[in-house]
Amino acid sequence: MSESPFPSPSAEVASVTPNELYERIDAGESVTLLDVRATDEYEKWKIDGENVESSNVPYFEYLADDPDDELFDPVPKDEDVTVLCAKGGSSEYIAGLFAERGYDVNHLEDGMKGWARVLERREIESENADTAIIQYQRPSSGCLSYLVVSDGEAAVIDPLRAFEEEYTEDAEKRDAELTYAIDTHVHADHVSGVRTVTQSGSAESVVPAPADARGIEYDVPYRTVEDGEKLPLGNTEIDVIHTPGHTTGMTSYGVGGVLFTGDTLFTESVARPDLEEGDEGAPEAAKILHETLQERILSLPDETVVAPAHFSDSAVPAEDGTYTATIGDLADSMDALSMSREEFVEFVLSDMPPRPANYEDIIATNLGKQHTKDEEAFELELGPNNCAASRDSLTSD
Repeated sequence: MSESPFPSPSAEVASVTPNELYERIDAGESVTLLDVRATDEYEKWKIDGENVESSNVPYFEYLADDPDDELFDPVPKDEDVTVLCAKGGSSEYIAGLFAERGYDVNHLEDGMKGWARVLERREIESENADTAIIQYQRPSSGCLSYLVVSDGEAAVIDPLRAFEEEYTEDAEKRDAELTYAIDTHVHADHVSGVRTVTQSGSAESVVPAPADARGIEYDVPYRTVEDGEKLPLGNTEIDVIHTPGHTTGMTSYGVGGVLFTGDTLFTESVARPDLEEGDEGAPEAAKILHETLQERILSLPDETVVAPAHFSDSAVPAEDGTYTATIGDLADSMDALSMSREEFVEFVLSDMPPRPANYEDIIATNLGKQHTKDEEAFELELGPNNCAASRDSLTSD
């Protein structure tokens, strides 16, 4: 939704950056938000959390010469409140209206578009002391990507195009050069950074061979990998493990007791099976996913750490702040992992959320069949990822 220019508020209004807001939420502070985007946009995608109190009044309701006093009731006068919108224009004006009435308010700089540029880093412990693994968390969409560093070489797994520079810079800070830019599959929720990472340095683009079979048309050279291959990286290796179900090409990668599962298995849910073959192909894909989970993932040692490509609002971070869990813990807590094939298929197909916004354009872009400029790509992926089979956690308390 586009927003018209707004006059400057008569009362002075401070702004808060998206990173500052994230740090408050991440620290467990109580945060009160007034989101003034249209209600349908708010319901699709909003800033949420256990310590976040959020309300929604569309900005256009405040545009009358004398706004109704009831419009200000959702905002408590005794709390610090952040007003936010799509891009930061209307929120500054409306925060000014509240400030004129004595409210303690600020507004979110660049709105939800700025929120989508927040990236947090957490380190995952590896059984190999010489290997560092960084988990990148994008709170706006729940996307996760990874940097693996070993003896001067680095690999980025499931890179996001919007953050291509961060991966390169972080590798350099650890005295490493990016050797590989790896995708687990053809993503449907965000624009991959595999090609842009390769174009900006010496990294080799790596995609699963079954994903290539979908008709990849990259404008850079790339390498395909098969199930069972090993990619050397410094003092370690990256194991290639084909784990189909979410897509035919879905592939996990193992490094030092950590399994990067892409969209196959999350810490709170399992993959949705309908984004490649649609509703008609979803039942068969769900059967394949069940086989993958039972025979390819749950057969690994219980202490194997699952590092997925997404987390949802219902995901609970581990003690180290990462969205990871061991296979043993997931097998014990996630009901879907103990179901028969028939039960699993019925369960997975029964509660799938809406498909990710713009997923067809995102898939075409990630296959290289559609040219999408950087800003266009960023706009395409705004919103929740919706790559899990359920909107809610599948784990039992």
